[in-house]
Amino acid sequence: MPYNAPMAKQKKTPSNQIAQNKKARFDYHIEETFEAGLSLEGWEVKSIRAGQISLKESYVLLKNGEAWLFGAHITPLLSASTHVNPDPTRLRKLLLHSNELNKIIGAVERKGYSVLPLDLHWRRGKVKAEIGIGKGKKEFDKRATQKERDWNREKQRALKSG
Repeated sequence: MPYNAPMAKQKKTPSNQIAQNKKARFDYHIEETFEAGLSLEGWEVKSIRAGQISLKESYVLLKNGEAWLFGAHITPLLSASTHVNPDPTRLRKLLLHSNELNKIIGAVERKGYSVLPLDLHWRRGKVKAEIGIGKGKKEFDKRATQKERDWNREKQRALKSG
């Protein structure tokens, strides 16, 4: 190989994923997803960068024509400012376009639909939340999902072994 030939650069793209709510996809059929901005304080962004966030018991609350993230736990860092009183589970406003918000409110008013946060990720240096409109799964649906997941895993093993 000649010395002046350009080497192929391998760019490693860092994962934009911050946190994921795996339980939401297991317990609900997600029909439609939206990307929403999050209104955060400075100490919350620092804690998120440090990976101190949990979406396990969180959900989206619709109140007065606005969407709020409820139950997301952001653990404050020990080095947080002394003049700020951090509340780890405060309501955080979700920033959506009005047409998206109207679509979500219309879906929730139908029978059995819920709005759930699916994950948090970085988009151009800002924290974004992926929220989904879902309908709760029954117990047999969960079993069918688990069975299909196991079957796909077995297929992949069979294909690998030849």
